[in-house]
Amino acid sequence: MPLHTTRKQEKKVKVIFNNTLLVVEAADGKQQVFPLAWFPKLLNASDEEREDWVQTDKGIHFNKLDLDVSI
Repeated sequence: MPLHTTRKQEKKVKVIFNNTLLVVEAADGKQQVFPLAWFPKLLNASDEEREDWVQTDKGIHFNKLDLDVSI
């Protein structure tokens, strides 16, 4: 008999800022790279604002900036 669960597996990602890029790295090592020019709030944000994020079902939410990045 198959075992089913409604609980979603938590996905862990790393968020890295590299000069003018936002890099989102998945647990399996795959990376998505976005130019910070696409997100002026992130481009001009402090380190503290950039570090305050959570992973959502659709991507990354930067709390202090009220900004969502879909991944």
